[in-house]
Amino acid sequence: MAIPGRPVVAVVEDEEDMLRLLGSLLLRHGFEVKLFSSASDFLSYLRKEEPDLLVLDVMLPDADGFELCSLLRSERGYRMPILMLTARGEEHDRVRGLEIGADDYLPKPFSGKELVARLRALLRRARPEKASGELRVGEIHIDPEAFEVRVGGERVELTPTEFRILLLLASRRGKVFSRQEILDSLWGYDKVVVDRTVDVHIKNLREKLGSAARFIKNVRGVGYKISEEDRA
Repeated sequence: MAIPGRPVVAVVEDEEDMLRLLGSLLLRHGFEVKLFSSASDFLSYLRKEEPDLLVLDVMLPDADGFELCSLLRSERGYRMPILMLTARGEEHDRVRGLEIGADDYLPKPFSGKELVARLRALLRRARPEKASGELRVGEIHIDPEAFEVRVGGERVELTPTEFRILLLLASRRGKVFSRQEILDSLWGYDKVVVDRTVDVHIKNLREKLGSAARFIKNVRGVGYKISEEDRA
């Protein structure tokens, strides 16, 4: 049973020493921790509970972490923030993780301080501040308090990061947000990210919005905005 007030972090990592280390670290920083050494054990746990955050290793004994992330997002619709943990730090691996629905990506070796900071940032983004009311852009309907987005009456499942980007753009309709402004708004100084991170999340967001993606405009050389005008 979860401890009231303590966010639950599930860690899926096949290296036993690393798993114990992460468990001890997160417990010391106020998280409740669920530890799993295989994808199958974690999926069994998901049938009964859903954590607030997931730390997912890419290399698992019974699954590929990228495939598991994609399964959780596309087929099962889980929206908890996912941080992928891997020994591979190449840009194409980071981008692949973001494209399939991960919210963050941390290559090994890493500092415990950085991991905790990133998890806290993910948790804040997953629990957005209350807004004054619902927002509409064309057929896009955004309910900040319910954390819901509908397009033409149909619910669209977004990750916490995608939701926050959409909410940010819609809250200042017509304003062009630079990539750096989007990064600062969502991540602040809790992590080091690159402009490509924003582009990948925008790409995923547009795909999920379908025809309503036309409202998200790319202002070349500057950034992004939301506008109902036909021109960019």
